[in-house]
Amino acid sequence: MSKQSMVQAAARNNAEWCAVMSRAHGVESQFGEQEWAASARTPLYYPDAVTLVPGADPAAVVARIDTSMPGGSIKDSFADLDLTEAGFEVLFDAQWIHRPANAPAISSDLAWDVPGDKDTLGAWAQAWDQEDGNAHLFRPELLNDPATFLLAGHSADGRVVAGAVASRSDHLVGISNVFALDGPDTAWPVVLDAVHRLFPTLPVVGYEHGDDLAAAGAPRLRAGRSAADLDSPRTGLSQPK
Repeated sequence: MSKQSMVQAAARNNAEWCAVMSRAHGVESQFGEQEWAASARTPLYYPDAVTLVPGADPAAVVARIDTSMPGGSIKDSFADLDLTEAGFEVLFDAQWIHRPANAPAISSDLAWDVPGDKDTLGAWAQAWDQEDGNAHLFRPELLNDPATFLLAGHSADGRVVAGAVASRSDHLVGISNVFALDGPDTAWPVVLDAVHRLFPTLPVVGYEHGDDLAAAGAPRLRAGRSAADLDSPRTGLSQPK
């Protein structure tokens, strides 16, 4: 798969995960030729639209989301949209990252599983949230999606101390919401080990910035950015955790 094809596949994978999370909150969405877009405001941290190809029509993308109220956000997967005329500003710049399937993984001593019921999902969400008050974002409806795997890493005493969301597509797996109680430098090696165990033949992609980008230690594919409505009360809050 070429670099450009990998970036487009990563953007599509990410949009599919956004669709799953939105659907779990009762928000319907659709895929177009240029973008995925939700019909109403999406959950906290999630964009209202994700571009799927470079050179998307900015006006057409904005027209697909609800601009009747503040709070709109768009993931510009290829960092090539000028959304200023539509009243958007850049929230943050990020990078698509890629880890080949045959890359060596660093093994960990954590015991990994995939939550399968409301209680184990709740334990995972509380560990992910780290007392920020947003554990409710991860609803039981997520457990019904066959392509979504919430990975939980347990310490010797059974606590969830690390985890991530793995979203499987036909030719790759996307990871997001990577966390560890000891921070991102600890999280990424153990999560990549868990993903490799679960999907040993699939490359891994993700979309990161800041400390998580540095901690991921994976080759960068292409720049992307997220933008929000200038009047949005969610400005600064729409970035994925």
